[in-house]
Amino acid sequence: MSDFMENGSPTPLSLDDILDGDVDGLLDAPDKPKKVTSSDRLERAFLEVVEFRRTHGRVPSSETREIAERKLGARLDGILANDQKVEALKHLDEFGLLDATEPPESLDDLLEGGGLDDLLGDDGGVLDVSDLPVHRKPESPDSVAKRVKAEDFEQFEHLFKAKHAELADGTFQLVAFTGLDLIREGVFFVLGGVMCFVAEVGEDVDLVVGGKPKQKQRLRVVFENGTESRMYKQSLMTRMYEQQGQVLARTGVDTSEIFDADVESGHIYVLQSLSEDSAISGLRDLHKIGFSTTSVEQRIRNAESSPTYLMAPVRVVADYRLYNVKPSALEHLLHRVFSAARLDLTQIDRKGRDYDPSEWFIVPRDVVNRAVAMIISGEIVDYAYDPALQQLSPRR
Repeated sequence: MSDFMENGSPTPLSLDDILDGDVDGLLDAPDKPKKVTSSDRLERAFLEVVEFRRTHGRVPSSETREIAERKLGARLDGILANDQKVEALKHLDEFGLLDATEPPESLDDLLEGGGLDDLLGDDGGVLDVSDLPVHRKPESPDSVAKRVKAEDFEQFEHLFKAKHAELADGTFQLVAFTGLDLIREGVFFVLGGVMCFVAEVGEDVDLVVGGKPKQKQRLRVVFENGTESRMYKQSLMTRMYEQQGQVLARTGVDTSEIFDADVESGHIYVLQSLSEDSAISGLRDLHKIGFSTTSVEQRIRNAESSPTYLMAPVRVVADYRLYNVKPSALEHLLHRVFSAARLDLTQIDRKGRDYDPSEWFIVPRDVVNRAVAMIISGEIVDYAYDPALQQLSPRR
């Protein structure tokens, strides 16, 4: 029963009385939500793979045409390629998904394993291609681009590893291919279950197709199996539609804005000097490696008047667009990696002042390409250039 004061009014309750009377906990402060860590996200991603194994009784495949399963399969592939992630997830691996399998030591061992016999038996209809899309016959032999071995594949291998890792941790996801506008330099696709990368987009070429003039662009498409194709842009679009191809997009970005989440940081450029000075022209593999937030063409204007460019015209041999990278850190990293190969030369500018150019290095072009790829994948921090071996070697 409530207490009353002398005038008959209820006695005001104290704060302690109010809190003690809150039997339903209405006044309890809500628990502060726990911050989700990268470890939590990794475990959550792996548990989705585990749940698929529990539900379907098999490991998800990264090569199936079923989008949801292919995403889980690619995620598992990315985890298996990273020993640290495997170790961190072992306590959740109730089906042995992370157990290392011993590779066959010879072709005989592979054949004795019975795996090929099971495949050729085809009880599950794996080899039944009756439901696959019918490929249209090309209009001319020139439109056919066969895959050949990519001789410089080591320059791209790191990019594929990085993208598989980003698929595994959820930074990127696979989304449906929606049109020709998505085919541009630097974009990754999945075509026929194989990841591919548009390394180059050529100039417009005027062709006559079906009796009508038409502009087309040749691409250089590199596949993660070590092959490449010089197909036309429109040909890649056709194959993407026919084979229900997918594009890698940053998670959380709408398909219509698929690249808007990436912020262009600038360009890594590689230059060669056109100097007629024998002290410079006689140096093989001399390259200037730098970073620019503006176009490279704008950056090298009046190069012949600047000691930065050795007081001579230069030729652009590579121009890499970069996204989501801190410019100052990138430039410092490049110079640190190639510090042992820096050109030791003093230039005199037009005012007679001494100048030591700091961005010229004696490094083969293919090594520069590999370094750029390793910067994008993040591996470069553990490497440095060895001038004696002319290659990037692990830091000691």
